[in-house]
Amino acid sequence: MNNFEYNLEKYAELAVKVGVNLKEKEGLIITGNTDTLPLARLIMKKAYEIGAKHVEFQLNDDAMNLIRFKHGKDYVFKNFPDWKVNSLEAMYKNNYHHIFILASDPELLKDIDGEIVAKSQKSASQAMAPVMKYRMTGITKWNIIAMPSASWAKSVFPDLDEKDAIEKLWENIFAATRVDQEDPIKAWEIHDKNLKKYRNFLNEKQFEKLVYKGPGTDLEVYLADGHYWMGGAKTSQGGHSYVANIPTEEVFTTPHRLKVNGSLKATKPLSLNGKIVDNFGFTFKDGNVVDFYAEKGYDVLEKLMENDEGAKYLGEVALVQDDSPISNTGILFNETLFDENASCHFALGRAYAYAMRDGSNMTQEELTDRGANFSLIHVDFMVGGPELNITAYEKDGNEVQLFKNGNWVF
Repeated sequence: MNNFEYNLEKYAELAVKVGVNLKEKEGLIITGNTDTLPLARLIMKKAYEIGAKHVEFQLNDDAMNLIRFKHGKDYVFKNFPDWKVNSLEAMYKNNYHHIFILASDPELLKDIDGEIVAKSQKSASQAMAPVMKYRMTGITKWNIIAMPSASWAKSVFPDLDEKDAIEKLWENIFAATRVDQEDPIKAWEIHDKNLKKYRNFLNEKQFEKLVYKGPGTDLEVYLADGHYWMGGAKTSQGGHSYVANIPTEEVFTTPHRLKVNGSLKATKPLSLNGKIVDNFGFTFKDGNVVDFYAEKGYDVLEKLMENDEGAKYLGEVALVQDDSPISNTGILFNETLFDENASCHFALGRAYAYAMRDGSNMTQEELTDRGANFSLIHVDFMVGGPELNITAYEKDGNEVQLFKNGNWVF
């Protein structure tokens, strides 16, 4: 076994044992495209070795998706097959958990009419809403990891030939996920403890609001009533830890949907629905996006926020210091899973129920009453960098600086 094969084995083990923390007699769903098959097979092997009752692979092929968008009639994009929703919900109910392997093309749909893409995304989001509750409330353990596709690797390293670009991207993925360390699982235990140090501090303080200052950014963000900071491993409703994103460098919580005011400028491009959005920002008033701009991909943002009323409000605020393993690579990954962990970020759309105290046991109406946003979408975008400063305010008005020049002050 060469070094790459050894690391790939460790990566698969990390996804199964840390990502979804699969237990004996639990089921596993793996979703990926044809590029992901070598890793998916290793994940399946690790899962069965642990004692999985069944492992199901679901193909989500880029080339087939492109065929659908190029040749499908209008009604194809207005409807989403009920059987897909019912099948996935049935598996989640039957104690199946889910690993998503990304190997995407950041601009797969760049030549497809944005109206069609938005219509398809909206119908899928509406149809999948009953299923999303399982992942958003911690009933289902889930994990997202990534591996190179040729198109993704070339978008990150355009000056390298395809083979070298893929090798270079793998090298950076293994480093960002700590797979290149001797014992990745132990390394993740240590990393998890460090993230929880920040999480515990923020939960003890229960700050009322955060104020962001940076180039193009002057934003006041109140936090939802009973917000709860999360970081590192989450705990499922079954009492088992799992890590939804590998890599992750963030601690995050729930902003108050109606108490966000000011301007916010993204500091990194966003790959969304197969298109790139770049040099963009928003103006918020009473939580609502009242204005926005984008040098590239304006129509993509416009269609995104037309999904539903909640798409124009924030559902997540996340803190990531600039001096982090992913940021220090100096690489723009063109993949949110990595780029969001190089930078403080926000998310438009739905708030996570588990990022509220006792939120997983609340109805959506109760969550909304406490300030948590609801939407069919949840889209992260990056706002961090070496010039960002963040000040937190306690309920008595006392100021505590959290970030200076992009990094934690403690």
